[in-house]
Amino acid sequence: MTAVIDQQVVRTEPRSRFTEIWRIVRLHAVTPSVFFGIPWIILGGAWLVSIVVGIIVTGAGADATKMVEGMRYSWAVLSPQWYLVVVGVQSIGMTLSFALGFGATRRDFWLGTSMMFGIVSLLNAVAIATLVQLEKATDGWWVGISMFDALWYGQNGWGVDFYTTLALQLLVLFIGASITTVYLRWRMRGMLILVFGAIALALTFVAIATFTESWPAIFEWLGSVGIVGVFTVVLGLAAFFAVGGYLVIRRATPR
Repeated sequence: MTAVIDQQVVRTEPRSRFTEIWRIVRLHAVTPSVFFGIPWIILGGAWLVSIVVGIIVTGAGADATKMVEGMRYSWAVLSPQWYLVVVGVQSIGMTLSFALGFGATRRDFWLGTSMMFGIVSLLNAVAIATLVQLEKATDGWWVGISMFDALWYGQNGWGVDFYTTLALQLLVLFIGASITTVYLRWRMRGMLILVFGAIALALTFVAIATFTESWPAIFEWLGSVGIVGVFTVVLGLAAFFAVGGYLVIRRATPR
């Protein structure tokens, strides 16, 4: 009689930390439309509306100079940022349990998600900074509009536009992700504490700045550090949310 003994196959090949982190990046990339498709559909829609408005205004014989000046205060170039907060939420809330089920650790999951955020922010920053220069070179896409060349964009060169976009996109992505870790860790009670705590902190800051008459000094400081300095603070806030999210997710329990 031949005895057949079934033995469990155990993987013995070494797997580096980077390999585990890159698996999480690939997991997020399974649905690229979430990170790349929808944000650019939103931005493309805003661009199309701006083009139509430019054609109507110039066709009606209105003052194109005033139109451009008005469009420089448009927030259309930032239209995808609000959706990226949702992307940060979905990246954690809809993926963590799946990744843990396949043997990923919470640390590798957060590092892989952070790497994905970095890739998305890097590519978007390159694209938007380049579109600013193209808009300027084509005199507003040949119809005189100013969509990408708006707010602080287009005033300090490609490098500054790239840096500011990178910092802003990292901030909104990590805000969404870190807020979701709070919900996974403490559920609704934690969310209520977070929301009311953030409101109380903001009101305290406003009250102190108002009663001490510190607003002129604050605005003077912001003007002295320049746009790069302001967005360095933004990048620091992104790092704060990234670290905070990592500390919370270590004990988060997915649904």
